[in-house]
Amino acid sequence: MWLVLLIILGWITYQLVKKSVATTSRFPVWLFWLVMMTPALIWTSWLLIYGEDKPLPLPLVIIPFVFCPLLYWGLLQISPSPKVEKTTPDETAAAENPENQPNTEKQDIRPITVSEEKSLRDCFPWGIYYLQNLDYLPQVILCRGKLKTVPEVAYHTIKENVENVFGNRFLVLFQESLQGQPFFVLIPNPHLPSPDSDQNKPVTRPVFALSLFLMTLLTTTWMGAIFTGITRDQLQNDPSLLIQGLPYALAIVTVLGIHELGHYLSAIYYKIKVTLPYFIPFPQFLGVLGAFVQLRSPIPHRRALFDVAITGPFAGLSVTFPLLYWGLSLSQVVPIDPENTSIINFQALDPRFSFLLAAVSKIALGSDFSSGQAINLHPLAIAGYVGLIVTALNLMPVGRLDGGKIAHGMFGQRTAIVIGQFARLAMFILALIRGDFIFWLWTIALFLIPLLAQPALNDVSELDNTRDLLGLMALGLLVMIVLPVPGAIEQWFHF
Repeated sequence: MWLVLLIILGWITYQLVKKSVATTSRFPVWLFWLVMMTPALIWTSWLLIYGEDKPLPLPLVIIPFVFCPLLYWGLLQISPSPKVEKTTPDETAAAENPENQPNTEKQDIRPITVSEEKSLRDCFPWGIYYLQNLDYLPQVILCRGKLKTVPEVAYHTIKENVENVFGNRFLVLFQESLQGQPFFVLIPNPHLPSPDSDQNKPVTRPVFALSLFLMTLLTTTWMGAIFTGITRDQLQNDPSLLIQGLPYALAIVTVLGIHELGHYLSAIYYKIKVTLPYFIPFPQFLGVLGAFVQLRSPIPHRRALFDVAITGPFAGLSVTFPLLYWGLSLSQVVPIDPENTSIINFQALDPRFSFLLAAVSKIALGSDFSSGQAINLHPLAIAGYVGLIVTALNLMPVGRLDGGKIAHGMFGQRTAIVIGQFARLAMFILALIRGDFIFWLWTIALFLIPLLAQPALNDVSELDNTRDLLGLMALGLLVMIVLPVPGAIEQWFHF
């Protein structure tokens, strides 16, 4: 079965890699494919050599999973870009009218003609945005000046004026400099449709998404059956026992799917092109490595950036909490294992590392859960627990994580970068205190995530008070998940 899954995963990975690197690198596609498939090849080789009764060593699970994405990123950075010749509308007009061609020195970096520059300057009414300088960078126009009205009005007015003159030829970005001065940026629209461009292809691929979902349902059902106490040999001898893993499978794909569905629906609401949720099947550990959606068009403003980011965690929590409570009520209390207190020890989990998890455990188990005891998680509780951890990971206010986008929407890009750096340092301190390998892995992952997230087109207009309050609630949830139970409360509730 694992070989069949490996072949299917290899084909899917090749299609994804081919689509993502074919136009960005001249290195062969098979090289990137091999890098991304190395973890799966190592893990499958271990299963074929040692069998399923001998678990994978934790370093053999973690190291390939961390190293290969870094190698993939490194190859993208050092690989030469493919030579693609493009002709802009201005170049076409210049070819047809040689006498009107601008001088050669400026043609490489000036995306508009001299006459178009005058029309562009007229797009900035002095009572809206007093334009002072136009700076030409390669294929980019920086428009610097002084804001004379509220950011929302300025952006919509100037964007409409630019579109009236240039159509959809440029994307209009409104951002703040490091000194806090708003400026406009005009960049050639990369989303202009052409006969051979990807813009004419459908964004959603339902057959591909369904295939990944069915594979994930199979791998999570397999792991769910193992979580119930069924051995791998028993599953191979009697495949009908797989049905016992279905509750866990349905629970975990629901938690992850609802999270991504929140992102998907909010993106659709703001007319942002977005893919269907894609699951990542994995035939070990949890049976799944997560799920994701991809945004395929610019985010219009910080309000949309905030809403798309926050609806995922909040939607996921709407099913995570009921599942966690239900699963914990079906779980058993066991003595704490002093030799194995990892946060992934589902047979004897000490929930006191998380204030929120400990509180839900106390509510679900009552007096049965007291000092010196851990919990042997029911499969449904494992699904709810994973949902809680996934939520905490996503709410970290760093870069392109949901929390980073929430912070960006609330405070702007400059402040979000500072918050992200503080979050990294705080996680590093927490890892020092906890000393748990998983916390260190978590910390390393945060330091590998770039602090700079993709800005919205209108990245200056601020949020309303309601959204600011929701953002603070999200931050509070993160703190309650990652911080341990205070000593006074632990004694008070007899944790």
